[in-house]
Amino acid sequence: MIIAEGLAIEGVYREVSLKARAGTLTVVAGSAGSGRTSLLLTLAGRMKPTKGALKVAGHARGRAIRNAVALALIDGVTDLDRSLTVGEHLRERRRRPYQEILGRVGLAGQERVLVRELDREQHVRLGVALALLDEPKVIVADNVDAGLPVARQQALWNLLRELDHAVVASCVVPPARFDQLVELS
Repeated sequence: MIIAEGLAIEGVYREVSLKARAGTLTVVAGSAGSGRTSLLLTLAGRMKPTKGALKVAGHARGRAIRNAVALALIDGVTDLDRSLTVGEHLRERRRRPYQEILGRVGLAGQERVLVRELDREQHVRLGVALALLDEPKVIVADNVDAGLPVARQQALWNLLRELDHAVVASCVVPPARFDQLVELS
């Protein structure tokens, strides 16, 4: 569960309030430079707001929030090593079996594929798989619609909507279905 009341970072994004519970998809939409990524990082406990209050999974302190939230894919923050395979990325994060998670995100049988051979949609799917390994309460994903045709965007939105977690994902153009929309300008 996320409860944000009047969150803001001066000069980056204005006051945002939202409530998101497990099994819901919150979409943060806005053009480049609107503060989407900064808002996601704030909700994940990685950036401190200059205004407002935030509770995630009952926690208000940064470290506890960071432990409850997994970053699926945030360009420039969670970049993948292009010389490693999908399986190497997953094994590096956790030693437990991960095949079920790969199947869940639509990457079954891709363990030996190099990250540099993945397209943007597969990068997002791998980011979601890595996030799921952390067994978080909340998952955040940035730029879900970046560089993808509408059908591929829709496939990713469907994946995110099917997760049992509270999911907050950003885009330029929001999908047709979501539980909550936060528009930044």
